[in-house]
Amino acid sequence: MSAPTATRKLGPVPLRLPSKAFTRHASWYLTAGVLTTGAQLGLFLLLRNPFGSHLANLFAIAVTTIANTEFHRKITFVEAVSPPVRRHVQTVLTFLFYASYGSLTLLLLYALIPNADSTLETITLAIASFTGGTVRFVLLRTIVFIRR
Repeated sequence: MSAPTATRKLGPVPLRLPSKAFTRHASWYLTAGVLTTGAQLGLFLLLRNPFGSHLANLFAIAVTTIANTEFHRKITFVEAVSPPVRRHVQTVLTFLFYASYGSLTLLLLYALIPNADSTLETITLAIASFTGGTVRFVLLRTIVFIRR
C-alpha cells in the first residue's frame, strides 16, 4: 500500500493593489520630492562658490525643508490631522536630519575623494536626498500625518 499524497491546487496568487490614499500620497510625495530636490541642488550649486559646500548645503536644506513640509501639509496629506506643534517639531527634526545627513555625506565624500568637484558633490547630495526622502515618506505617513 502506498502512502497517501497531498495535492494542492496551484493557481495565480491574487495581486493586492495599493489603496487609493497610498497611491495619491506617494504620487504627490514624489512630485514634491523631485521639485524640492531640484530646488535644493540648484541653490546648492548657486551658493557653493561664494559660501562653500557645507553652508550652501545647509541654506538649501533650510529653504527646501520648509517648502516641502508645507506642500505635504496642504496637498499630499491634506485629509490628515496633525497638531501644529507636531508639524513644527517635524519640520525642525527634518531639517536637523537632512542637515546632519547631508553634512556627513559630504564629509564622507571628501574622505574618499578629497578634491571632489561640484558635480560629484551634487550627485552625492541627490542620492542622499532620495534615500532620506524614502525614509521620511514612511515616517510622515505613519507618525506625523495621522489619517482621520
